[in-house]
Amino acid sequence: MPQRRIGQILVDLGYMSEDQLWDVLEEQKQSPGEILGQVAIKMGLINNDQLTEALAEQWGMPVVNLAETNIPPKVIDLVPSTMAEVYKIMPISMRDGVLTVAMADPQNVGALDDLRNFIGMEVRGAVSSLAAVEAAITKYYAAKEDSIEDVIAGLEAMPENGSLAANTKQGAIDLADEYMDSHPIRKLLNMVMLLAIKDQASDIHFEPFEDEFKIRVRADGVLYEMVPPPRHLATAIVSRVKVMANLDIAERRLPQDGRIELNVGGSPVDLRVSVLPTMFGESVVMRVLDRTVVQLDLNKIGMDPSTLSLFRKTIHRPHGIVLVTGPTGSGKTTTLYSALNELNDIETKIITTEDPIEYDIEGIIQVPINSEIDVTFAAALRAILRHDPDVILVGEIRDYETAEIAVQSSLTGHLVFSTLHTNDAPSAITRLRDMGVPTFLITATVEAILAQRLVRKICVQCRTQFDPSDELLLELQLPVEQARKYKFYYGKGCQRCNNSGYKGRCGMYELLDMNDDIRDMISSDASVDDMRNLARSQGMTTLRESGLKLIFDGISTIDEVVRETVMEEDG
Repeated sequence: MPQRRIGQILVDLGYMSEDQLWDVLEEQKQSPGEILGQVAIKMGLINNDQLTEALAEQWGMPVVNLAETNIPPKVIDLVPSTMAEVYKIMPISMRDGVLTVAMADPQNVGALDDLRNFIGMEVRGAVSSLAAVEAAITKYYAAKEDSIEDVIAGLEAMPENGSLAANTKQGAIDLADEYMDSHPIRKLLNMVMLLAIKDQASDIHFEPFEDEFKIRVRADGVLYEMVPPPRHLATAIVSRVKVMANLDIAERRLPQDGRIELNVGGSPVDLRVSVLPTMFGESVVMRVLDRTVVQLDLNKIGMDPSTLSLFRKTIHRPHGIVLVTGPTGSGKTTTLYSALNELNDIETKIITTEDPIEYDIEGIIQVPINSEIDVTFAAALRAILRHDPDVILVGEIRDYETAEIAVQSSLTGHLVFSTLHTNDAPSAITRLRDMGVPTFLITATVEAILAQRLVRKICVQCRTQFDPSDELLLELQLPVEQARKYKFYYGKGCQRCNNSGYKGRCGMYELLDMNDDIRDMISSDASVDDMRNLARSQGMTTLRESGLKLIFDGISTIDEVVRETVMEEDG
C-alpha cells in the first residue's frame, strides 16, 4: 500500500506549493467523489504527465511512454482486446515469464490480480496516462478485434482435441483436468465473462447437452446464445470455472456454490457461481453483480413523478410495512435497496436479512440467510429485533412465521420493507390472508404495496417510428381511434444493441396507498377487483397504464408492455 498521499508527492516533486495543495483540498470538498489529481488538473495547477509521474511514485511503478514503446505482436496476443479495453491496460513486454502492462489507473491493484487469474502468469504494472493507453489500444488492437468465433476456432485447432474427443468418459475427464489451464480455454472464459460484463448481462449459462455445450447470456432479461465451443471441452471449461470460484473440481455429483471476485475498470464485480450436476455433465450459471450497472437511486429507477412522490412519503414514515411485489427478476431488490440508500444516514440503524446478499452497502448491517444451519428469515428477524434497528428489510415473506414477526416488528415502532410474489398490488392482501395473517393486523400495519415489472427500452440509436396494425393496437385494450393519436416506435437493430432493437430496461409501477377507504374495504372482505377499482378511482396508476405511458413516450414497445402485463385483467 502507498505510504504517502498523492498531494504530498506533487508538492515534493515541486509541481505544487503547500498553499496550492490546500486550495485543491478545499476545491475537492465541493465535488465529493472526484480524485485530488483530477481536481488539480481542472484548476490548471498540474498537467496529465505530472500526475502520471506522481502516481508512479506513489505506487512504486515505473512510468512508460507508450508512444515511444515498440510492442512485439506476441506480447499483444497474450491479452485479448476486450480485456485491454475493459481494464484500460496495455501489455508492453514479456521477460522471464513476467508480463508488464501499462495501467491508466495504478490504484486499481485488483486489476493486476484479475489479469494473473485470467492469463495464468505473473503480471507487473507500469504507469501511463489514460489517453496514451487508449491511443495504444486503438493502434495495436485495431486489426485484432477478438471474437468468440476466433477463440472457438483456436480451441478446435488445439492438438489435444483429438485425444479429448476420442477418449472414454473417465479418460476425457482426466485429460480435461489437465487442459483446463491451457491458454485457449482461459481465453474463451475470459472473453465470455468480460463481454457479458461489458454488455451489462445479469447471468451467464454454460449448459451441457448430449451433442453440444451451449453458452447463453441473459442481457436485459432475455437469453442470447453464443457460438458453442466443441462438446468434448465442456469438462475442461467447467473445471476452469470451478478453479476460479474455489470449488472442488473432483466433486461432480453434488451441487456447489462459489464466487469469483473481479475488479473491472476500478469497480468490484461479483460473479456468483452455481454448479448443478445434470444428465450430461455439470451445468454452470454465473450471476453477474455489477454495482456500476445498478444505480441505487430512487430518482433513476423510472417511477413517474406522482408515484415517486407518494412512495417517498411512505418510506419516510416512522413505522409500518412497505411491500414490493412482482415475479423473479422484476427489479424488486433494486427498488428496495434504492429506498434504503435514501434512508441511510448516521441517525438511522438499518438491518437487512437477505438470501443472498446482492449488493453490499456502506452503513447498513446485512445478514445472509443460511437455511442449512437454520438461519431462516424468521430466525434472523427475531435476532435483528434485539439489535435496536429503526428500519428492517426482510428479503422475502415466504411463510406465516416470517409474516407474523414482520407484523409484530412494525407494531413495535419499526419500518419494515419486504417482497412478495404476486401479480399486482391489491392481490398482495389476499396473499397475506392466505398465509394466515389476520385482517385487522394487515390493516393496522401495511402502509403501501408497490407492484412492479421491468420492460426493455428501445435502443436510442436505431429507434424508428412505425404505424402498428389494428390487431397490435387492440392488444393494448384501447379503442383503435384513440390509440392512433399517438406515435409508436420500435428498434430496427444495430451494433450497439446486438441487433435486438433494445438496450437497457426500465420499470412499470403500480402503488397502492393504504388509506382509510382501502382499509375499510379490506376489513369488509372486498374482492381484489373492487379494491383495484377503488384505488384507480383515487388516482392509482395500474401496471398497464404505466406501460402505456412508456409506449406513448417512445421508451418501450407494445410487444414488451403486453408481454409483461398480460396477466392484468381489464377492469
